Amino acid sequence: MAKIDAASIAVLCLILVSTWVPTAVGVKKPASAARKEDVPFIKCQVCEKLASQLYRQVQKKQAQISPKKISEYEVIEIAENICNLKKEEADWILKIDVVEQGDKLELVDQDTEGICNSECKTIERACQEIMGYSDTDVAEYIYNSKPQIDSLVDFLCKDLSRACSSMPPPLPKGRTPGEAFMPKPAKDAEMEKILRSMEGMPGAPSMKMYSRDELMNKNFGEEDDDEEDEDEDAHFPSKLGKVLREKESRKGDWKQKLTEGIKTTGEVLKRHADKVSLRLRKWWRGVRSPDSKKNSKTGKSEL
Repeated sequence: MAKIDAASIAVLCLILVSTWVPTAVGVKKPASAARKEDVPFIKCQVCEKLASQLYRQVQKKQAQISPKKISEYEVIEIAENICNLKKEEADWILKIDVVEQGDKLELVDQDTEGICNSECKTIERACQEIMGYSDTDVAEYIYNSKPQIDSLVDFLCKDLSRACSSMPPPLPKGRTPGEAFMPKPAKDAEMEKILRSMEGMPGAPSMKMYSRDELMNKNFGEEDDDEEDEDEDAHFPSKLGKVLREKESRKGDWKQKLTEGIKTTGEVLKRHADKVSLRLRKWWRGVRSPDSKKNSKTGKSEL
């Protein structure tokens, strides 16, 4: 496979951003801070949807890799990412609208992803509070017990987190309503998925989205660069224009090959990291367990 350098990644990112900017500019992004005061009113509902998503995503992963059986690490990875909006596993959060119904808040499923505003962040926060540091415990329960959805809901929402152990309090009068659900433009959703899939890949250590003003002013993160980088970047716009003109006629094929190359490299590195991480997790569970002292006396180690 041809070597993929940082300059190639930068060119690809800017090509993608250039096709994305016109759509995104027309959408004013609302405030995205979580409303912590709303968490108690939706926590049980979020937990039930979270348990359902855990079950469905594990089943989906198993179907994708069949006849091979899903590994414990793959289940742990789903549990770790399912409450993190930067990860694909948390996309289910983007399809929920928080609606005020009398003295209650109801989570209403939508057919499409919405622009992530304060309601989206509030659901994410509730999800993270439910999972806490129990993602490994939940994953271990799913992997070993292979429960149905109802059993998983009881384990996560009643036994482990107690998110549904009591009825939510009535909604206070005079509460400021949340934002209306705004469907996300399909082009924006596609762009976010592409950039997210490339995040952390070799050759793209600090890739991020830039605003329209930064793009127009050619201010590509200058505040983080040292003097040497600034000297090199002084000629970057003109060089970039030349490269783009040369590649324009076969841009589609070039982007596809580059993306596939990055994905292949990332998958190889990820498999090695997965093996090391799983062994560390098993060792850590052994250290925390009551039997760890006995194992230490016999000279056995789980690592």
